[in-house]
Parts: sequence; C-alpha cells; structure tokens
Amino acid sequence: MGTEDAETATPELCPTANGMPMLGLGTWQNDDPTQCIESVRTALEMGYRHIDTARMYENEAAVGDGIERSDVDREDVFLATKIEPSNLAHDDVLESARESIDRLGVDSLDMLYVHWPARAYDPKETLSAFEELYDEGLIENVGVSNFLPEQLEEALDVCDAPILANQVELHPLLPQSEIRSACAKNGIEVVAYSPIARGEVFDRPEIQDVADKHDVSEAQVSLAWLREKGVTAIPKATGEAHIRENWNSLALELDREDIETIDSIDETSREVDPGFAPWN
Repeated sequence: MGTEDAETATPELCPTANGMPMLGLGTWQNDDPTQCIESVRTALEMGYRHIDTARMYENEAAVGDGIERSDVDREDVFLATKIEPSNLAHDDVLESARESIDRLGVDSLDMLYVHWPARAYDPKETLSAFEELYDEGLIENVGVSNFLPEQLEEALDVCDAPILANQVELHPLLPQSEIRSACAKNGIEVVAYSPIARGEVFDRPEIQDVADKHDVSEAQVSLAWLREKGVTAIPKATGEAHIRENWNSLALELDREDIETIDSIDETSREVDPGFAPWN
C-alpha cells in the first residue's frame, strides 16, 4: 500500500498496545516553544493520539500548550513524560512529577518514565515514589526507559504500580531482541525512540529495496517494521510534512519477504550511548 493511500488514515487505523497508541510524536530537541506548540497541535489534528516528552527536553509547557490549542480533547491523548536521572531520589521524584504535571497543564499523566536507571536511581526508593504518584491518581502507568532485562526484572519485583512499557532505542539497525524477549515474557510493552536511527536507515540497501517496492519512504518502512514487531514508535518530527510522512506509515503493510529482508541486515548501530548508560 503506497503513500497515497495513507492520506485517508484516521486515528482508528492506529493500533494500540494496552491502551497506548502504537505511533506517537516524539518531541526531543523540539525546544523552540512556537514550533513545539505547532508540532503537537498539527500531529493531534492529523490523528496522532500519543505524545512523548521529558523534563530533560525543556519543552513540557509548549507540549501542554499544543494539546490545549488542538481540537482534540485531553482525555483522548496518551501523554507521557520522564524524570531525569538527577531527580530520581524518592522526594525528588514526587516534586519533579508534580512540576511536570503543572508545566503540562494537565491533571494527570498517562505514563511517567524513569528516564535512565542512572545517577540517583535506586529501584526501591525511586519506584516507591512512582507508586505514591499512582496511588494519588497523578499517573496512570509507570514506564521505564533504557532498562536492560535484569533491571526490568528488578523493577517489576519492587514496584506494585503497573509498569506498562520499557522505552529504548530500537530500529532495524538495533533490533534489541533480548530486551524485546524480556519485555514479552513479563507482559511489558516496548516503545522505540530513534526509530529511524537518526536517518541511518535511509542508507541501507535492504530498506531502500523495500521502500522502492511499496513506493514509500525508508522512514515509513522502518516504522512499519517496528509495528510488525509489536513495538510502539515515537519518531521525532517538527514540520507538518515530516509529521504526515510518519503518520502515513500506518497504511503500509509489509509482507513476510519484506520483514525477512529487513531482519537480514547484519549492521548494528547505536545512536544514543551516554557514558552512564547501563550497557557501558
């Protein structure tokens, strides 16, 4: 199904995973307030229902304004933000979460992530604060991000609030099979950030071949591949054309041959690799 067919895409075409729309708008580096507001508004009015931000992105207020200025009701938007590593001590989590909710201009969050299991992160202390926020009705779900399987298991052991998802870098050049398997075993959804590897997928002949076959872009192929793997994608986009291109990926159906072609890529590329990451 080519790009032209996707012009009719509607919110109903976007599958969900445990109530979370499987295609969302990422807002990393979208730190110009005017642009961020317009990006969020445009995405929601196009059909997106999942918006992802973080305290570290310094755009929560603009994200909230974009939701408010759109013609979509807040209750129809799955809104997620994250608490940065330096604020993961118990009391800091509580304060930071309430500040994020205030900046976003909402009453509660659909998901609040532990952004990285680093620095002030302590499983019991950090996640007990998330439990308090859940019990108070300020968050609907706990999310973790950049967790390896052993850290996910530990979090599940100590956290009584529902952990919905683990958000990790994931794309055809970093398929994260071990993490996906661990999440599947524990009933945890996987959310992919950098789902097009910051443009690296554009240069892979395997992806180019699939894109040519379907008359779509390499970005759309990567997003459709993630969906076939049961992974939620939150590609970053600012302008309307890019936002629409990603949305149009919902109309692309890959066949078994396409998936096998993409799975055959033997190159590995990690785009996000800070020194404090748990794999370092």
